[in-house]
Amino acid sequence: MSLSLILAALWAVIANVLAMLPSRDHHWRRAYVLIALGIPLVGFVTYENGPWIGLVVLAAGMSVLRWPVIYLGRWLRRPRA
Repeated sequence: MSLSLILAALWAVIANVLAMLPSRDHHWRRAYVLIALGIPLVGFVTYENGPWIGLVVLAAGMSVLRWPVIYLGRWLRRPRA
């Protein structure tokens, strides 16, 4: 297993542990940190293992951070003035 996949698995474990802990801001601060660490990690996985594995890791990250993805989709679809 490559270093990038080990780091991606570690990211997923940390994300799940952080999700189990209580939070006053509904986990948004933790989500921002996970996104900031996850975007370069997906690039690293894609670089080392190819685009298909990169897409699998991206889908796994999006399933963990589904509410930021939902809000991004709503923000992109809203009417512009």
